[in-house]
Formats: sequence, structure tokens, C-alpha cells
Amino acid sequence: MSQLALPLVWPADPRDDAFLVGSSNEQAVRRLDRPDEWPVRTALLIGPRKSGRSLLARIFAAKHGGAIVDDASRLPEAELFHAWNRAQEGGRPLVLVADQRPIGWGSRLPDLRSRLAASPVAEIGAPDDALVRALLARQLARRGLDARPDLVDWLAARIERSHLALLRAVDALDARAMEQRRGLSIPFARATLTESGLLSPVEPDPS
Repeated sequence: MSQLALPLVWPADPRDDAFLVGSSNEQAVRRLDRPDEWPVRTALLIGPRKSGRSLLARIFAAKHGGAIVDDASRLPEAELFHAWNRAQEGGRPLVLVADQRPIGWGSRLPDLRSRLAASPVAEIGAPDDALVRALLARQLARRGLDARPDLVDWLAARIERSHLALLRAVDALDARAMEQRRGLSIPFARATLTESGLLSPVEPDPS
């Protein structure tokens, strides 16, 4: 891939399921886009839930003919061990998707631990400001809600910077807007998210 302008979509097309790339996940995208550079035929994709990790893995599989195992840390160890070995023997790249690095998986099989330790890691972090705004705008638009720049900026400055909190905020706004049959505004968003406990208490609200 060439130098990324952030945020952008990967692959570069207008579909709703395109993956939004920012500084927090650029490294993960680059690593999954270069399986020929992996030291082994298996990589780990680590990231919080709702971060787009499964979507990113599916894009990888479609683009490179790879295989994926979602929630890999919950798979029986023997099954995971054999999946890792099959990837090496067959040459088909494999991505193991999980919440955290293998050190937190509690693996008891030494051979599995050593194989996981040899696997490169692609990690998704908390979204940066630009990605938060892009994700908010897209999620609001998907629900047919007004994603005005001033509202998006207001939300981005006040909600917790995590993928899950972002989705919860949009869900709360969507539900209240449907219930009251009204459009979004900053006062409406403030009242809704305060009631839902989703506004960050760190920064005072000057508006």
C-alpha cells in the first residue's frame, strides 16, 4: 500500500462495509496487506470489540485468499494448534482474531504458546480524533440521521474515545430520535447522552 491519507477506506471503494483507516489501525492494515512479509503463515489481529477487526479480517481473506479464525482465544487449544500448523503446511495465510495478545489467553500448551509468540501481531487501538469523526458521520448517516459537521465535532469532543462507546452513543441518539420523531441537534444530543450516561465528564460543555 502507498502512504495513507487518514482517514480513508480500505479497500478504496464507496461500499458501507469498507474499513475506515486511521492512525490507530494503519499498522494493522499494512501488516494484513503484506502476508508475504510475515515470518510465518499466521498473524494475530488484536483489537477491541466493535473496532472493525472482523471486517478487516474478512477483507484480508477476500483479498489474499486467506483464512480467519474469529474469537481465537476461545477456541479449544488443540484445534487452534492444528489450525496454525495447517496454515504453515498448506501455505494459506491465516489470521487469528482476538481481544488481546496471547499472553492473556491462558494457553496451557507450550507448543501452542511458542507458535503464537512467533506470529506477527496487527493491533487496532483506540480511534484518534479524525477517525472518531469519520466513524460518527458514517454511523449517523447509516441510520438516516443528520450528520452535520458541528454536531459530529460536538459529539467527538465529548464521548469516550472507544469504538464501543461511539456505537452506544449513536444507538442512543437513534432510538430517542425515532421515539420522539425529531431531528438531531446539540441540545437534543446533550440531553439524550447525559440521560444515558454516555457523555464524558472530563470536559465541561461550553455550548
